Amino acid sequence: MKAHELDSRFDEGDDIIDELDLTQAKHPLRKQKRVNVDFPAWMLDSLDREAARLGVTRQSIIKIWLAERLEQHGSH
Repeated sequence: MKAHELDSRFDEGDDIIDELDLTQAKHPLRKQKRVNVDFPAWMLDSLDREAARLGVTRQSIIKIWLAERLEQHGSH
C-alpha cells in the first residue's frame, strides 16, 4: 500500500492497524533510564501517604509530580 493510500484511509477513520508493522516501533521519549535519588525520611513518608491515598506506587507519584512540574515550565 502506498503512503498516500494509508493516509487517506486513516483520514477517513478506517482502522489501519493491521497495515502497520509495529514490531520495531519505538517511542524515543519513553526510553527508561535509572537514577538514584536520596530523599529525607519525612519526604518519603509524605510521598508514601499521598501515593497510598491515590492508589499508586511511590515511584508513580514521583514521576507524575515531576512530569507535571516540567510541563508547567515547558521543559518537555
